[in-house]
Amino acid sequence: MKQPGRKTSSLLVYASTLVAVSLWGLSYIWCDRLIQQTIPVEFFLPVRILSAGLILLVVNLALGFNIRIRKEDMTTFLLLALCEPFIYFFCETYGIKLTGSPTISALVIASTPVVAVFAGLFFFKEKVTALNMVGILICLSGLFLVSHARSETGRFFVLGILVLLIAVFAEVGHASCTKALTSGYAPSVVVMYQFLIGAVYFFPFFLARGLETYDPVLYWSWDVWRPILALTILCSSLAFSLMAFSIKHLGVAKSTIFLAMIPVATAVWGLLLGDEILRPLQWVGLAIACAGLILTQWNAKKTKDA
Repeated sequence: MKQPGRKTSSLLVYASTLVAVSLWGLSYIWCDRLIQQTIPVEFFLPVRILSAGLILLVVNLALGFNIRIRKEDMTTFLLLALCEPFIYFFCETYGIKLTGSPTISALVIASTPVVAVFAGLFFFKEKVTALNMVGILICLSGLFLVSHARSETGRFFVLGILVLLIAVFAEVGHASCTKALTSGYAPSVVVMYQFLIGAVYFFPFFLARGLETYDPVLYWSWDVWRPILALTILCSSLAFSLMAFSIKHLGVAKSTIFLAMIPVATAVWGLLLGDEILRPLQWVGLAIACAGLILTQWNAKKTKDA
């Protein structure tokens, strides 16, 4: 027999995940606008993260959530913030610079679900069927078609690939820590501490490099703060909370596969905003990636319950 309440809950979880991925896809465009204005990564990342943490602090207090960290969980929170935002954001940004190829960089980052599947299997005993594994391969194949483009590689290409792989493992570490913590804390509380602790990690870099070319006229202009606020409120506070909610209910393996769709989300946003036009082959890749994504979430038990 079908369970209406359960179905509604599942729809909410998947909708939350898709909104998070969509916002993260849009974040690349907002970050690019800041970089084009020569705003250092070491400036806008710490500002974005600290602001998001403070916003979530106010929200959690207003909602009456318990924000006290239990002593036994402190190490996990420190590791969570170390994996992401700190290691992941730095390695992703500099990996793209070193490879000289956004396309190849996106494909490396898109391999995150493959690593996450094994993390879910070994650490959380999550069940992944052969059909789910086939879905991952199909999804990644579709992503290759979407992301495929001619591009020149940089002098430090191999080093860039290694740096991006570190980002991949950092993302899986972040998802694993989130899974462990959301069983005892509200998702928004987990993300709040993730950002507040992460801001502490970023602070030395903010002082050393973030203010090197500080220009008050530029740095406090609306053209700079509009994307920073969008990144803070939508891509950090909201998107990370939604993904933490997703990881709590779907697990590490099934929730992380959606991260492979971020390059696709960026491409679609670029099309909608007039920044990029997708070729027919890329639309085919998009359809293949979506089909693979459905297979990664397929559970044979659902058909029995219908």
